[in-house]
Amino acid sequence: MMKGKNRWLIALSAISIHLSIGSAYAYSVFKNPLSTQLGWGNQEVALSFTIAIFFLGMSAAVFGRFVEKRGPRVSAAVAAVLFSCGQLGSGLAVHLESLAAFYIFYGVIGGIGLGIGYISPVSTLVKWFPDRRGLATGMAVMGFGAGSLICSPIAARLIDQFGISATFYALGTVYFILMMSGALYIAKPEEGWLPKGMRDGAKSPGGVKVKKDLAQLTSMEAVRTKRFWLLWVMMFVNISSGIMIISVASPMAQEKVGLSVAVAATMVGVMGLFNGGGRIGWASLSDYLGRTNVFTVFFAVQLVLFLLLPQITSVIMFQIFIFIIMTCYGGGFASLPAYIGDLFGTKQLGAIHGLLLTSWSAAGVVGPMIVAYIRDTTNSYDATFYVFAGMLAVALVTTVMIRLNIRQISGHNQQAVHTAVGVSQHG
Repeated sequence: MMKGKNRWLIALSAISIHLSIGSAYAYSVFKNPLSTQLGWGNQEVALSFTIAIFFLGMSAAVFGRFVEKRGPRVSAAVAAVLFSCGQLGSGLAVHLESLAAFYIFYGVIGGIGLGIGYISPVSTLVKWFPDRRGLATGMAVMGFGAGSLICSPIAARLIDQFGISATFYALGTVYFILMMSGALYIAKPEEGWLPKGMRDGAKSPGGVKVKKDLAQLTSMEAVRTKRFWLLWVMMFVNISSGIMIISVASPMAQEKVGLSVAVAATMVGVMGLFNGGGRIGWASLSDYLGRTNVFTVFFAVQLVLFLLLPQITSVIMFQIFIFIIMTCYGGGFASLPAYIGDLFGTKQLGAIHGLLLTSWSAAGVVGPMIVAYIRDTTNSYDATFYVFAGMLAVALVTTVMIRLNIRQISGHNQQAVHTAVGVSQHG
């Protein structure tokens, strides 16, 4: 670590990276202009975003060990180059009117930049904030959720005034500057670094009880544990449930409770606020309640809401339920890195995080496909809620299983400590 680093500026560097790549959630702004100007169909335009999300999850898994080996500065710089090239190349593809080139630049190259950029700062933040893991990762991941809120109006205005290609060129340049600025400052703390006033096993300055990590595992060791796959299932269900809502929020609101197109669009925008707010709120709360307890709350609350949604006819209640689900969706993403630190340690947190994000790739396909199939087959969204309620019930049982697994491992760890102490005393 370089001397004089401020951990809050490290967090700000992470936020600048996540704000930039989070602009991917503003992709809907480009859909109609691309279709109108180039004659590309809705499915053709939508496919590029699906490709980007797929490569986000896959690249996070594949390059997780690269992030750990080369450190946050190099990996964040690589992400800046790839993501900005994806944006600039997308502008060129639009200029050339090449759909294939657009898929390659926006979907593949930009998607790989998304994945590497997403995990690059996370393990570093966890090490800088051993007393506030949830808060630290929540701040960064909130940046990802808030990226669309900032980018959407700016991109829409640029498209109107300068065209699609010029917008991609401008945004690609700005993202490169923001991401490289963050990459140049971010760095790991020195080995064994602790914030002022904090001692191992003691309370942090903020009054949070800091517990020892359950283990210190490599990514390959983590994959061979039961708790890794239990956590994967929990993330898959939480993301599937949220991304299903996101994929059909506007038409669902119009059909279920009779919202107008304009009001439904406003609701979608407000959903982004609750998505971002849930990231910082739930992740911060997990520092006090514990990560397993927070995920248990996620699934219990959503299970009740999904069972009630088919009967809901009130406009207000429908929107309240959707907003609560959005906080759980965002909160799951933000709590995950801190949870990984608790369960597997910080030895290769970035690599383990990357592997677990394959649940995002899978959920990004499964969630929207299930709701689309059921809507087309039954001409209603109601059955979808019951299907996902069943998945949420499974996830709720999974939280019980992971809790038991943690207790078992904690018991073995304590027994090993007592045995070691006994041997040393009699030695």
